[in-house]
Amino acid sequence: MNDSGSPAVDFSREDSIDPSVLAELPKGSRVISTEERGISFWGTTGRINVELADGTPVSFFIKAVTKERGKNMVYGEYESMKAIYNVAPNFAPKPIAWGSYQDCPDTHFFLCEYRDMAADMPDPDKFAARLAALHNNSASPTGKFGFHVTTHNGNLPQMTDWEDSWEIFFAKSMRHALDLEIAVKGWDPELDFLVPALFDRVIPRLLRPLESEGRSVKPSLIHGDLWYANSGIDTETGESLVFDACCFYAHNECELAGFYGEGNQTDRWDTNEDEFGQWRPICNRFGDEYLEAYRSYAQVSPPEEDYDGRLDLYKL
Repeated sequence: MNDSGSPAVDFSREDSIDPSVLAELPKGSRVISTEERGISFWGTTGRINVELADGTPVSFFIKAVTKERGKNMVYGEYESMKAIYNVAPNFAPKPIAWGSYQDCPDTHFFLCEYRDMAADMPDPDKFAARLAALHNNSASPTGKFGFHVTTHNGNLPQMTDWEDSWEIFFAKSMRHALDLEIAVKGWDPELDFLVPALFDRVIPRLLRPLESEGRSVKPSLIHGDLWYANSGIDTETGESLVFDACCFYAHNECELAGFYGEGNQTDRWDTNEDEFGQWRPICNRFGDEYLEAYRSYAQVSPPEEDYDGRLDLYKL
């Protein structure tokens, strides 16, 4: 079962590939086998091994989720991975398609090339170089902050409406996230003080100077959920790769909050549900060495004296 309570697709079965998925495979290819592969907290993931028309063996990665939220999740993931791949094709598996099952219309899929990955931490310098290239070489199609579709951080929809101002976009995103939190956990009396302080004092103090006195912020494409379990090392090429993106165009430093940790203290997969999340330093193995490496490829935004404060804000 997945988080929606619906039966998950069983990729260990040979007949698990729906006609809609088959239609997205290369013409003339033949499915040799399928297997469960990878981890998803919101659906089922697997590997499809095929033989091309010329006899070449090729594999694809598939993720299947259910219901309307699942449909929106894989659509956002496909558009996110496509955006990353278009800017930095050496930094992400090539996305192939997304869609809905023909035989079970309430099941939806994301399909991309399969890259066998080791769960090792990437070299800080090489990883930072690729991440900085993604940020530096990307360009918002509207010149604004946001994204053209709603993307999901995990199973939660993000606010991606286009905005000219980074301060306004970030504040709206925080309001949206806060509303989702309150809807689940209810209102806490401490929020009577914390919410006005955050929106009336902290956000304007730390973000408004970025766009004042002639300064501006470039909307950069960011992965959006860049914690260690959404990265890997290609076992054949040794290249650093990222996946499971929920992109939007943002201040590039917003991505770095996930690097604001204590380094590699525990096993890469040693975490628990209470610690889960990209902004929790205790579970995110991207330590200060990654942050320092990134700064060698991308300058700190002025005013530089607010840098640490901005990263603290972006951790929220």
